Amino acid sequence: MLISIVIPVLNEESTVGNIIERSKAVMQEKGFAHEIIVVDDCSEDKSVEISISQKAKVYTLQKHMGKGYALRVGFAKAKGEIMATIDSDGSHRPEELPLLLTPLLQGQADFVIGSRFLHKRPASARKLNAIGVRLFNILIRILTRAEVTDSQSGYRAMKSEILKNLRLKSGEYEIESEMLVKTALRGFRVKEVPISFEQRTYGTSRLDPVVDGLKILFSIVLAYMKGWWK
Repeated sequence: MLISIVIPVLNEESTVGNIIERSKAVMQEKGFAHEIIVVDDCSEDKSVEISISQKAKVYTLQKHMGKGYALRVGFAKAKGEIMATIDSDGSHRPEELPLLLTPLLQGQADFVIGSRFLHKRPASARKLNAIGVRLFNILIRILTRAEVTDSQSGYRAMKSEILKNLRLKSGEYEIESEMLVKTALRGFRVKEVPISFEQRTYGTSRLDPVVDGLKILFSIVLAYMKGWWK
């Protein structure tokens, strides 16, 4: 079984090489056939060169399109029976990827989210961001009955069959909500596993809590509306 690891990148030269290297190491250690796909969202630093030097499959967008668009490109290029996504800023530990893959491989789930809030030591997040995540979790639970604690986590693994007919449309950070809502509405089994989380130590986050928060809220409603998610 081939596992495709899709990594969206935008100006992460300080961390992306380390994430690729560690992802390869854990896959090799566990004996998983794998491919690592980097989709560069028009970086202005050495992210592309570093990713190529790490022998990843690199696809470069001609202009900045957003995380959601980059992930969609990665999904279209991937060949694995299982897809995994991990952020390139160093906030996720590649060594924990087997935790997300295990429920899929054991037939316990179809879509697995790495939750920052299930860990024995829950991740600390900016107050506004944490409040937003809780509100999104509640809305998604009401609309889909999916019990999740971290609907906005970018650390995920899923069966590739889920993505075949989702018709994802998000261009930016709302991609996580759109994927989750559409997956849950189709009756696929959603499961969370605890992960550790480290706030980025290099660069700056491009997430705007207010602007992107409104986009996420809008995407949840749109993904639920009949005629858009079918």
